[in-house]
Amino acid sequence: MTGWLDRAAENAHKFAQRNPRAVAAGVMFSLAGFAATAFGVASPSAPGTEIAQQIISEDVQPLPVHEQLEALAAHQLELNRSTAGRANDTADRLLSRLGVNDASAASFLRRERGVRDLLDGRVPRLFTARADESGRLKELVVRMPAERRDQITTHFTRVTLHPAGHGGWKVRREQAQLESQVRLGSGTVRNSLFTATDEAGLPDTIATQLSEMFSEEVDFHREIKKGDTFSVAYETLTADGEPITWNEGAGHLLAAEYINRGRVYQGMWVRDAMGRGAYVGMDGQPKQRSFLASPMEFSRVTSGFAMRMHPILQTMRAHQGVDYGAPVGTPVRTVGSGVVDFAGWRNGFGNVVEIQHDGDRSTLYAHLSRIDVRKGEHVEQGTRIGAVGATGWATGPHLHFEFRIRGVHQDPLQVAKATQTPMASVSRAELQQLATSARTQIAAARSMGAVRAE
Repeated sequence: MTGWLDRAAENAHKFAQRNPRAVAAGVMFSLAGFAATAFGVASPSAPGTEIAQQIISEDVQPLPVHEQLEALAAHQLELNRSTAGRANDTADRLLSRLGVNDASAASFLRRERGVRDLLDGRVPRLFTARADESGRLKELVVRMPAERRDQITTHFTRVTLHPAGHGGWKVRREQAQLESQVRLGSGTVRNSLFTATDEAGLPDTIATQLSEMFSEEVDFHREIKKGDTFSVAYETLTADGEPITWNEGAGHLLAAEYINRGRVYQGMWVRDAMGRGAYVGMDGQPKQRSFLASPMEFSRVTSGFAMRMHPILQTMRAHQGVDYGAPVGTPVRTVGSGVVDFAGWRNGFGNVVEIQHDGDRSTLYAHLSRIDVRKGEHVEQGTRIGAVGATGWATGPHLHFEFRIRGVHQDPLQVAKATQTPMASVSRAELQQLATSARTQIAAARSMGAVRAE
């Protein structure tokens, strides 16, 4: 589908380049029969506070057609297009996808050492190009993670390329502030929840938080039903208004509704003055446990917390954790908030991350293929800390996961079931105000879905 749209856009661009007056005439013909109507839209609000709506209509007298045709014909056409970076990008492939036909720009991207990192497929990147009617590049803006690791949650790197005359190019590299935006989304389940959230354009992190918010009320593996609906309001970080594709821990689900088999479930995110946050119902009761049931979204237990035959030493030993089977590279997340106490290599465990939680509790994640956090870093529940691997003493790719309380190993599966997140310290008046706002956001998201369905 994307390829067809790209070809159609390219053909339209070529036609416009050859026939600017024809394009102008077509635009005027399309507008000729229309009068402008202004109308007001009131956003959803609490009962009793509705804003009166008034419709005002006014005929607009356009300028003579020949003057508009002349102005449109003289107007310089410009192409603006955006795309995300791909692993196999080359200068030519990238510019072609952006609709740019500029040998000088392609040559500069290939040869200039200072901009070669823009084509590095290992780094998430967002490209925006502005080209003239002949396809020559007028500006290329690249947005990617901040160069300093301690700024990755607050800033991004913006690289801007401009023609400088005589075949030269000017490059400006700067750090810019990430901005927070509240967005709405809704959808209907036809196959699986994550397929539906993808269709609704929700980030994967928000889809995961949605399933975790209602995990105590809905079994998303067995109880999900075709026709279930969801409506959400969520916070996301943006770079120049574009949602970022990196920093998976960024963004919170602020309010959500899930309707399962006709039963309505609602929840919201509450944060107190101390910065502590929790998912609660509209009545303020906690909806989330202190520790997630699993360090991965999708996995299977291959070895539980019990005596077993050690696969390498071939002796009976107590298995003081849980093994989860999953392909190499599968994201691993922390099951609870805390501080990274260790991140590095540890003998037979290979790559290890150990996190210290409140209440003398700690968790360990072993055999990782990579580590995405550093010692001393604070991590929130659900933050990606690494990926599944087979480092150390491992017969195959898997995650070894341990849970300790005051240094004593515990069964992680039982701990997750027995703990519940304490309620954030918020007054009843604040809670009622937050609940009213959450219901308004949910109603707005639900209305968007209804309009889209029509």
